[in-house]
Amino acid sequence: MKRPITIALSLVLATALCAAGTVAYLTFLRPADHPPAAACATTPTRPRVVAAGASMTQGSLGADWVAALRAAYPAYELVNAGSNGNTTADLLQRVDTDILACRPAAVTLLIGTNDVRNGVPLDEYRANLRAIVERVRTGTGARIALMSLPPLGENLNTPINRTLTGYNAAIKSLATEMGTDYLPVHERMADILRHGPRTSYAFSFPLAFTAAAQHYLLRRTWDEIARSGGRELLVDHIHLTDRAAALVTKLTGDWLNGIISS
Repeated sequence: MKRPITIALSLVLATALCAAGTVAYLTFLRPADHPPAAACATTPTRPRVVAAGASMTQGSLGADWVAALRAAYPAYELVNAGSNGNTTADLLQRVDTDILACRPAAVTLLIGTNDVRNGVPLDEYRANLRAIVERVRTGTGARIALMSLPPLGENLNTPINRTLTGYNAAIKSLATEMGTDYLPVHERMADILRHGPRTSYAFSFPLAFTAAAQHYLLRRTWDEIARSGGRELLVDHIHLTDRAAALVTKLTGDWLNGIISS
């Protein structure tokens, strides 16, 4: 009797490990859809837009707003230069290979959430972001849009969101100073989150992994997963639900429409 039980338990364990490995790969390890390594090796045949940032741009944990934009704007080639866990310092190191090498017509920058979470000093963040913009400006003729950072947790009145306010102020002032465009992602999300009680920031990797498992294994939408935890725009207090991603897609699409018509 022991052998069949052992075999059954081994099969259950192997299945669980396989499922966990699949979720881990899909969430944390796989490259973004149409990344710079594939896109930038070719000559663009349409105006190329590079969306640069961290995990919110990569779109493997939470909704993929870059893919939605790609589907809505086939006249453009959308390159996803998001990379999980990146700070401004990380993005600065890969500007040449992941942005300039693509010869973009337009570039969006959504970067800084991990700087806030990691306690990167505001002056250092500002200097890194300035260096990224300067490098893109001098190395390309691309239009540049700086995006304000989404809230961390949906309660806007927490210490981490008060800290975030300074980083968003730096983004907006830098856009004005350097003559780039500015997309008010945070402001649009805050307009929604001001109504009703909201959950405070409580991100953890187990929470993120559980959310990813529900999405990739159980086929639940990011909106459904967030709602089950009492959230509306942030799956795991950081990453975007389908509704939040649609907001970012619309802001960016309206910006691209402005570029087309200007």
